[in-house]
Amino acid sequence: MTTVAKVIELVGESGISWDDAVRNAVKEASKTIDGITGVELVNCTASLDNGEIKEYKVNLKVAFGVREDR
Repeated sequence: MTTVAKVIELVGESGISWDDAVRNAVKEASKTIDGITGVELVNCTASLDNGEIKEYKVNLKVAFGVREDR
């Protein structure tokens, strides 16, 4: 049996940290995607306000198994 994974790209945001932004994205994705098996952090950015970080943003890839219907 062949195992196939699908990978999608997401953007997560947080006012706390990049780590929290990743966790937020995975938590939200888990509500509609079953069987997430891994994440790859692609990019980290932040929005600034008067030289202070206002919002942390991450681009990440999420992998999950593709179900074979038979």
